[in-house]
Amino acid sequence: MVLCFLGPVENLNGDFMSNCNNVPPFLSSYSNVDIRTWKRREHFLFFREFEEPYFGLTVNVDCSKTYDESKATGKSFYYLYLHRILQACNDIPALKLRMPTDNEVWSFDNIHASTTQMREDQTFAYSLIPYQESFETFMAAAQRENDSVQRSNALFSESLGSEPRLDVIHFSALPWIKFTGLSHARYFSRLDSVPKVSVGKCEKSANGAYEMPISLHLHHALADGSDAALFFNKLESLI
Repeated sequence: MVLCFLGPVENLNGDFMSNCNNVPPFLSSYSNVDIRTWKRREHFLFFREFEEPYFGLTVNVDCSKTYDESKATGKSFYYLYLHRILQACNDIPALKLRMPTDNEVWSFDNIHASTTQMREDQTFAYSLIPYQESFETFMAAAQRENDSVQRSNALFSESLGSEPRLDVIHFSALPWIKFTGLSHARYFSRLDSVPKVSVGKCEKSANGAYEMPISLHLHHALADGSDAALFFNKLESLI
């Protein structure tokens, strides 16, 4: 079900606007955050004016549990850790907040993954993988999306479309590189509030644990460092 507020709503300047202009259909419902009474109102008004409102950090995460499960069961390591990253994102309220306009904040019930899917010719496509609590259901949908990408040479998968989505995280994997920091190509002239998660090369550390760098970028008008810490703490308990 999609909750879309078709009636006009008042923005912070006293003007009225529609909440549903030029947005693609969402996979889950959302609600409006009342910015007038929001505890982060002042933070939102401050950081939304920044030319670069995103902050990011990279953490080496112990992924031994997921790595060992993949080896023992034959399940895809990539899809296992992507599923757990989405679990962690959906557990943190701030990571489900989005800005459809400069004056609005939406809170989604669930968010999904817009991922880069590699093809055999080393090109990639942006794709859409819906989050499901069941890994088996999630994996089946992910495999269908991957199969569709492999049959096409389009930059955007048919399910994702070329219009920017709000009900996702932007996810990418660089399994060749154990990076210590990462930045993203972005349109600075286009409003963007979607969290960005990237993972690097998984390697066995000196203490025997398998670790990989995970980068998280969040819009500071919607989230703070404490929210990033909640995400990594939750992820470490899952992965």
